[in-house]
Amino acid sequence: MHPPPPQAIVDRLRLVCLDLPDAVEEAAWTGTRWCISRKNFAHAVMIDEGWPPAYAKAAGSDGPLCVLTFRTPRPAAEVARFARPPYFLPRWWPDIVGMVLDARTEWDDVERHVVASYCTLAPKKLAAWLEANRG
Repeated sequence: MHPPPPQAIVDRLRLVCLDLPDAVEEAAWTGTRWCISRKNFAHAVMIDEGWPPAYAKAAGSDGPLCVLTFRTPRPAAEVARFARPPYFLPRWWPDIVGMVLDARTEWDDVERHVVASYCTLAPKKLAAWLEANRG
C-alpha cells in the first residue's frame, strides 16, 4: 500500500477546490484529485521510495514528498518560474506543472494555481462566470 498525501494537505486543498462550481473530489489511482467536467484540475500525490516513478523522476526525488499537479493556460515551459523549486515540469502534458507541498508552501500561490487550472479546463461559460465573480 502506498501512502496517501497528508490529510492536512488534502483538507486544505479541499477548501479551495470544492469552493469552485461543479468541482468534484475523487480518489485517484494514487492520491486525491479534483475534477471539472471529468478533467483533473488538481491532483495531490505522495511520492515515497521512488513511487510513483513518473512523479519521482519529474520531481527529482524518491520522497517522501507530497506534490500537487495542476494545469496552466499555456505551455508550462514558457513560464520561467515553473522551472525552479518548489515547481517542476512533468513531461506527460505540455500544460502541467508540479509543485512540492511542504512547510514552506505559499498557500495563496496554491490557490491561484488551482483556480487558474480549473478555469483552463472548465467550460468557457463557467470559467468566465468564476473569473467575473471571484473576489
